[in-house]
Amino acid sequence: MEKKPTFVPVVAVALQREDGRWLMHRRPAGKAHAGLWEFPGGKVENGEMPRDALVREIVEELGVVLEKTEPEPVGFAEWAGGEASRPIVILLYTSRSWTGEPASLEGGATGWFRPEEIARLERPPLDLALCRQLFEERQSPGAKRVAKPAAPTYVRRSNARP
Repeated sequence: MEKKPTFVPVVAVALQREDGRWLMHRRPAGKAHAGLWEFPGGKVENGEMPRDALVREIVEELGVVLEKTEPEPVGFAEWAGGEASRPIVILLYTSRSWTGEPASLEGGATGWFRPEEIARLERPPLDLALCRQLFEERQSPGAKRVAKPAAPTYVRRSNARP
């Protein structure tokens, strides 16, 4: 008998440009959390590994290609669910290298922001937790984290700022 998780596994990526700005996606009208800003990503399909799902989702959502080995895990957030919905676990990765120019292919909008600007954006609860892990806990000495991201390595591709 095949075992399936009782939670919905989701992956997301925090893309960082050379100028230190991070990409955020604004959820389109008609979807849960419409109008709120989030890290782009999506659900992991049955039998799919998280990194494979991340690469697939980012092509579908943003039209950019991530190398499977490039994204580094940085944290996670979870929601226990409710009576009518399953729990959710979001795995957050960072990447400083991709091919293509990000565009919002499934509606909504995208924007590049500094951490202090992201702090002022309206975000879903799980993205609030992910931002704390990415921006605040990384800066705190002795902070506990799921995984330590690799030292920044900038690869100039079509994501370079004009």
